[in-house]
Amino acid sequence: MAENLDGPQPAQSPEATPSSGKPAEHVAFTVTADKVRKFPTTSGVYIFKDDKGRVIYVGKAKSLRSRASSYFLAEAAVDQRTGYWVNEIADADYLETESEVDALLVESRLIKDVQPKYNKEQKDDKTFPYLMISQREDFPRVEFTREPKDKNAKLYGPFASAGALRGAIQVLQRIFKFRTCDLDIDENDERWKWFRPCLLASIDQCTAPCNLRISKEEYRKDIRRLQMFLEGNRTRLLKQLQDEMQEASKNLEFEKAGKLRDEITMLERLDERGELETHAQPEVFYVDPKKGLAGLRKVLGLAETPRTIEGVDIAHLGGSDTVASLVQFLDGLPFKHGYRRYKIRGVEGVDDFRSIHEVVARRFKRLSDSSEVFPDILLIDGGKGQLNAAMAAFRDLKIEPPTVISLAKREEEIYRPGQSEPIRLSRHSFALRLLQYVRDESHRFAQHYHHLLRDKRTFDR
Repeated sequence: MAENLDGPQPAQSPEATPSSGKPAEHVAFTVTADKVRKFPTTSGVYIFKDDKGRVIYVGKAKSLRSRASSYFLAEAAVDQRTGYWVNEIADADYLETESEVDALLVESRLIKDVQPKYNKEQKDDKTFPYLMISQREDFPRVEFTREPKDKNAKLYGPFASAGALRGAIQVLQRIFKFRTCDLDIDENDERWKWFRPCLLASIDQCTAPCNLRISKEEYRKDIRRLQMFLEGNRTRLLKQLQDEMQEASKNLEFEKAGKLRDEITMLERLDERGELETHAQPEVFYVDPKKGLAGLRKVLGLAETPRTIEGVDIAHLGGSDTVASLVQFLDGLPFKHGYRRYKIRGVEGVDDFRSIHEVVARRFKRLSDSSEVFPDILLIDGGKGQLNAAMAAFRDLKIEPPTVISLAKREEEIYRPGQSEPIRLSRHSFALRLLQYVRDESHRFAQHYHHLLRDKRTFDR
């Protein structure tokens, strides 16, 4: 547990010179470096102070010792983000937490309360991100925002790391199953019963209020649990969940008891979720996701704005280890949980058309057989030939396809089934930029998988 964050700590004045002959601030820096090397290797928050005991920086860490020690390496002194202030560190403390998610929340609260001098410098030309929970809706939304506009929304933050916040939202969504879409859902409108939920419902990360699968009261109970956790009441929340689970079990409500048991288990194992950044949806600054999706609706003549896009790409080297990637985008951002890799099995040599046919057939046969939701758009990397190969897979399986398009790299032309002329968009079009992002991400993921297989084959020799 940390010491008093604001109280002054004993320190030599800058003018004093110890017997070593080195300036006092250098000695304090060296002593602090030795101190942080004894920090625990657990997750938590580290706190740096100056020679007057004032907090100058707060950070979170999965391993306190490793992260805090990095500020005392030679590289930190020349790094443009830290070089101008690390020499002011004269003392350090820490707060241990139960998980990296807890560390992120504690870091946020400390930055807001203490307002350390050098955390403010992280803003650059952007505002800090917040987690926002809407209030005046039947089914409140949870979302990432940099510019809170709803005065009635509940805000948590600001957070120092946008990537870590996005990762935390995804991790917490697996427990509390809240919605992140911007649909205006009215519990009294019967038409929502026929609305098709997105893929988050299929993988049990959302209770699908858009399909009225959960009542307003039960959904709001999940949101209150989320808020209890965000406000640091994890122990009280676990006790409440355990009491509710026992009560449900006594009343023979075994499905409800099982759901509560799973929530308890996931909360207790938050520290096993891995690095937050691996769950994060990367920020896209050159693409405006909402404008991109709205543009695609207009360009492709869709009845509704698409939410999910899947992209397919093929990678091979000299005809060996042909592989395919499938990436998934939700609301215009990568959804890492939905990424898939495929080894091409039924194709000899280099044949992109047959490889695309195989991966599309395998993907959509599985979705169809398990009655899972199709993406709104399937994007194939390539031209008319690659698009025709994908459409042949749907015909052979007798499956009704979603909206299928291909993007040819040379001229960035969009091909659609049954249309001889491609769609040509401005290079500055938000719709084109979003498609390029999906295409480039599928290419990156395919190449990465291919390199893994090639390296494995090399080392296995």
